[in-house]
Amino acid sequence: MPTLAPYATDPARSRGRFHDLGGGETRGPRDAFQRDRDRIIHSISFRRLRHKTQVFVAPDGDHYRVRLTHSLEVAQIGRTIARALGLNEDLTEALCLAHDIGHPPFGHAGEDALQAAMADAGGFDHNAHTLRMLTLLDSPYPAHEGLNLSWETLEGLAKHNGPVKRRTWAMAEIDAQWPLDLDSWAGPEAQVAALADDIAYDNHDIDDGVRAGLLSLDQVLTDPLVKSNWDKVRARYPDVPTARLLGELVREQIGCMVNDLLAESSRRLAEAAPRSVEDIRAAGRALIGFSDEMAAREKALTRFMYANLYHHPEQLEMAARMAEIVAGLAALYKGDPDRMPENWRARLPAAEPGITRHVGDFIAGMTDRYALSRYRELIGPISIEGF
Repeated sequence: MPTLAPYATDPARSRGRFHDLGGGETRGPRDAFQRDRDRIIHSISFRRLRHKTQVFVAPDGDHYRVRLTHSLEVAQIGRTIARALGLNEDLTEALCLAHDIGHPPFGHAGEDALQAAMADAGGFDHNAHTLRMLTLLDSPYPAHEGLNLSWETLEGLAKHNGPVKRRTWAMAEIDAQWPLDLDSWAGPEAQVAALADDIAYDNHDIDDGVRAGLLSLDQVLTDPLVKSNWDKVRARYPDVPTARLLGELVREQIGCMVNDLLAESSRRLAEAAPRSVEDIRAAGRALIGFSDEMAAREKALTRFMYANLYHHPEQLEMAARMAEIVAGLAALYKGDPDRMPENWRARLPAAEPGITRHVGDFIAGMTDRYALSRYRELIGPISIEGF
């Protein structure tokens, strides 16, 4: 185990779990955050990510990313950064693996449709739903609800994008049960997880977009950051066919962004001189981050991806169909909750907003293919390429 920095999150000083473990089980020499990581990996919620959209819905090829493979890639980037900065790798990995568990079927199109369907009941937010899933809905243990993760893991999932100023009903319920100090910054491992997510999707979505034919290499090279890294790759491999260099471009991009993040984070940490993880939380700003130049270039790349991939006409057409599926299922189940499976009917609240929120929990847990099959069975035919 690498030596931890004094401001890393120490599992021996964890604030613990909401439910006392106290059952006398012996399940290996693992610390608190290793247990959290393993509980996430072994959960039903994590397994379902293999059938949830990342960018492309039910792609024809087997080489495109889904939420599961994206989460694994985020975890590998996150661990690399955490080790270099002397942070806790296991907590970082747990946060990276779990960060997308709250996404409903069909990615952001599904989330927008579910948010609209639940507007009268407080709406839907995938980040808050990640915590709801892990603390309440995914309950494989006999003695308590949820996975009973450590406070630091739940805090990191709640605040990995910064202090939570606007709290949805789901986040407020969790915080009322076990306060997560939502007004402060999260620990450094959560800050790493958020940026590892950005680095992963910024670059892997280029790979998938070109592979799908919705982006061309010439298009991608209009982005200054990508062009500068492409020039380095081409200089190293002048005689290699262009088609074989896309993967190397993605690797160069990731390395460039990771190296910038490490240099800038090291500078901020040296300047702030935190002596504990609590100093990180109280810093009033992120101490893990890109340089100003890289942050601007990353935002420009994100704008490029929205304009050319995420809002590509084919993607928008597919998003409309995905939203139709989620909206249709929400209307059906809200109007007639008895159409839900028996185990969900048995736990149906007696009144609103509980009924709508219960329906939202059910739909948010669906995989893409399960949502589509229920729509076709209960509502009618709908065409989606690949299904």
